[in-house]
Amino acid sequence: MTKRDKVLDRMRNSPGSVRFDELAAVCDHYFGEPRRSGGSHHVYAMPWPGDPRVNIQNSNGRAKAYQVKQVLEAIDRLEAMHEENDPSEEEK
Repeated sequence: MTKRDKVLDRMRNSPGSVRFDELAAVCDHYFGEPRRSGGSHHVYAMPWPGDPRVNIQNSNGRAKAYQVKQVLEAIDRLEAMHEENDPSEEEK
């Protein structure tokens, strides 16, 4: 299990215990560089239509739990999109 997998597991099990730098690293991996970063906020553009964004905020070194949940929802949606575009061997 990679470090990112461990962080994702902790995000799912205890969203209030995630450090901001860990959440930012996960977002960088899945969504690319933030559209805007500076101060305490990082804003990531999502790849689906409508100009959606994920905003994460540094709160004394911690990520806010509701933002961790939003990131998890975006990751799940992104992975579902990839599965639709890349069918498994069983479907071929």
